[in-house]
Amino acid sequence: MSAEYNSVDKSAIGPDVRPLTVLGLETSCDETAASVVRLNGGRAEVLSSVVHSQIDDHAAYGGVVPEIAARSHVEMIAEVTRRAMAEADMAYDALDGIAATAGPGLVGGVMVGLSFGKAAALARGLPLVAVNHLEGHAVSARLGAEVAYPFLLLLVSGGHCQLLEVRGIGDMSRIGATIDDAAGEAFDKIAKALGLGYPGGPALEKLAVSGDPTRYDLPRALLGRKDCDFSFSGLKTAAFRIAQTCETEQDKADLAAAVQAAIARQLSERSERAMKDYAETSDALMQARSASAPIGQKRLFVVAGGVAANKTIRATLQAAAAKHGFDFLAPPMAYCTDNAAMIALAGAERLALGLTSDIDVVARPRWPLDEARALADPSHRPGRKGAKA
Repeated sequence: MSAEYNSVDKSAIGPDVRPLTVLGLETSCDETAASVVRLNGGRAEVLSSVVHSQIDDHAAYGGVVPEIAARSHVEMIAEVTRRAMAEADMAYDALDGIAATAGPGLVGGVMVGLSFGKAAALARGLPLVAVNHLEGHAVSARLGAEVAYPFLLLLVSGGHCQLLEVRGIGDMSRIGATIDDAAGEAFDKIAKALGLGYPGGPALEKLAVSGDPTRYDLPRALLGRKDCDFSFSGLKTAAFRIAQTCETEQDKADLAAAVQAAIARQLSERSERAMKDYAETSDALMQARSASAPIGQKRLFVVAGGVAANKTIRATLQAAAAKHGFDFLAPPMAYCTDNAAMIALAGAERLALGLTSDIDVVARPRWPLDEARALADPSHRPGRKGAKA
């Protein structure tokens, strides 16, 4: 069991079947968010979800400035939390616990939400659950549907790109990860090179609608490897160089469409490889299940994270899942990008298992979901801040 969690007497919070209502706090990047979620068996009900975006604060810089982000979190966390509690018509004494992102992320921002959560938990005598932000994304599809474990997950966002086998909360194995840049980072940096501003991903997707994805020939990464890892740095560099030659809006639209298609192709190719491996290991289990079983009872492929909001990528991955006999599921659009509902849900699932955190738990700039694999077989060299993925 991870050192971040303690096992407590479940009688203190009631049996697993009792509904659990949790306040979640998220401040890992440039959104200050709070949400109240009620977990009742396998069903999650979002009672409120408030997100304060800092897009206007960072737009002039073309990306997130950590110091500006942290200061904004300090200014907004109390008000955002008050609004979430009011929209849920909830008093603190009706909560079963408080969950806060403890990493990974911009550590100055993480500290703000985690400190606020600690203070609220202490003041109200409530259990605290420190949540891995990536685990929040991993369970976010459960905010829109009753989804049974296990499932295959593609977690793809601005800072992360990895394939995982998700067997349950706190029980996830890394199958593949990016060895350099994340897909979302590639979207944002290429969009910036095209002069599309911040945030770049949605702007590039909008521009790509009128583009020809076949006009520009972009490099394909890691073609000689048989694993499920990703690489987007070569694509990013090639697209950046082409962007310097674009003279018309049509040139830009064609490059945007080519970039979007290249990223979708790589995500699909690696995911299909993971699906084949996953299917082979789960054949015995699947033989005992009906072909007409509901979602979560057949093989399930889930895509989560901010890039999961891209419609072209969703459609490409959905086609890949159908090709290999997987059900496909992505979170509702509101829960693809950073939000606190996913943090509250992850906290509620841990609380249902009797897992809480000490009040002195620390904020972590790096926190792999599969920490053992990250240390034994790092996708990036571990640094002073720890293993990345």
